[in-house]
Amino acid sequence: MELLTPAIGLLFWMLVVFVILVVILRVAAWKPIMNGLKEREHQIQSALDLAEKTRADMAKLQSDNEKLLIEARAERDSILKAAKESADRLIAEAKDRASIEGKRIIEDAREAINNERVAIVAQMKKEIVTISLDIAEKVLRKELGDKSAQEKLVTDLAKEARLN
Repeated sequence: MELLTPAIGLLFWMLVVFVILVVILRVAAWKPIMNGLKEREHQIQSALDLAEKTRADMAKLQSDNEKLLIEARAERDSILKAAKESADRLIAEAKDRASIEGKRIIEDAREAINNERVAIVAQMKKEIVTISLDIAEKVLRKELGDKSAQEKLVTDLAKEARLN
């Protein structure tokens, strides 16, 4: 059993070495270890703060994005409405111009028809006069075949011409 129970001297030296080791560790290693732990704790806290700040920024960005989407939709709707109104206005103007142009074409056609009718009537009158003269000439040749009838007609026409 002597092997299992250490001697008092051994215990004393073990205690002295342990105390010296604790003092050396305290001076040489304890402060750097504690400083490292404090620095690590500070880094972890900074990372947590940064994560919280990032989460808040993301929430703010998301709400800003939603506002921008709402504004963009409203602007899109107003642009579409303006475009539709513009298209409707252009269509109405085109219809008005087409109606005016159609009326003008109809008036031009009526005027052309009237001019044609006047020209045709004048042509017909001219032809009627020509035909009438031809007929009158033939009738006169036949009736005024002798010279005395011609002289009598010429004197009658000369008298009439002087009266008018």
